[in-house]
Amino acid sequence: MLVLTFFAFAIIALVYIKGFKAKMAAYAQMGPPPTAVTTLVTKAQTWQPVLSVVGSLRAIQGVQISTDLAGIVSEIAFESGTPVKKGALLAKLDTKQEEAQLHSAQARLELAKVNLARKKDLLEKKAASQADFDSAAAEARMADAAVEECRALIARKTITAPFDGILGIRQINVGQYLNAGTGIVALQSSDPIYAEFSIPQQHIGKINLKKKIRLTAKGVSDTEFEGEINAINSLVDETTRNIAVEAILPNPGHQLRPGMFVNVEVLLPEQGGVLTIPASSINYAPYGDSVYLVQEGKDKDGKPQKQAVQKFVKLGASRGDQISVLSGLKEGDEIVTSGVFKLRSNAPVKVNNTVQPRNEENPKPPET
Repeated sequence: MLVLTFFAFAIIALVYIKGFKAKMAAYAQMGPPPTAVTTLVTKAQTWQPVLSVVGSLRAIQGVQISTDLAGIVSEIAFESGTPVKKGALLAKLDTKQEEAQLHSAQARLELAKVNLARKKDLLEKKAASQADFDSAAAEARMADAAVEECRALIARKTITAPFDGILGIRQINVGQYLNAGTGIVALQSSDPIYAEFSIPQQHIGKINLKKKIRLTAKGVSDTEFEGEINAINSLVDETTRNIAVEAILPNPGHQLRPGMFVNVEVLLPEQGGVLTIPASSINYAPYGDSVYLVQEGKDKDGKPQKQAVQKFVKLGASRGDQISVLSGLKEGDEIVTSGVFKLRSNAPVKVNNTVQPRNEENPKPPET
């Protein structure tokens, strides 16, 4: 009985092992299912390279309007944040004392003119000396100068706009005593407006006067503002090795304000025959960036099958969702544009281009 039982268990074990080996062999013949990916056929196009930097805006003319004489504010003739024209009245300081001095000076001037006319008549009649006439003439000129001095003092206490622009927030009140140099309101002329930025010294040869730029500012509409380089500094900063650049651009709607932080793109000469690929198709790695080409291959049974083949590439400049390829690809290559992180070289793939990833030159993602 023991022998028969042993042989029965042995037969059962052999049958189980044989079935297990058959299943393992079947599993070995089975490969992973093809990975669903999207693809794109590369083609050469005209590429507009740009040099992207950050900068800030500055008014063509901008001042903090103040008074150079002390006095009490008697009139305010502007509203905060409003546009003004050159010469428009902004504020007046009390000039009662200066006006009284002006009246006194005018009276002395009138008397000096009368004396001068009398001395002239006497001189013609040989009844007065030339010295008396010269003295009267000098007194008349001095009286006239005193009148002009009083008028100048009154004018200095009348503050007007030195140029066309937009006013800031009022900083004074009627009846307030102002010391000399006290700020009254800021005035900025912002159409056109300056954009100031710096570029590394290795890019100096790529820019020149009249070079076109594009500018965007956060907080402003999606509008791109265009301008041109107006000036390039003659000195490179010894600390940063950057050179300062100034551009000028129109700002008719006054959307751009002095002091704003902006993104600037300097337009470089166009290049033809550049291969561009979507950023989603690149597999970044420390040992090198790569993409996956879709090529025809065969499975283990010899049947035709699409396979992903890894290809290392050298990347260039980026533009929106696109990145230029300097080497590693040629026109007409079919590359994987999504799902690259699930792939390995020679892995089977299934192409489904129903939904494609974004591949735009100037993407405008929605607010989230």
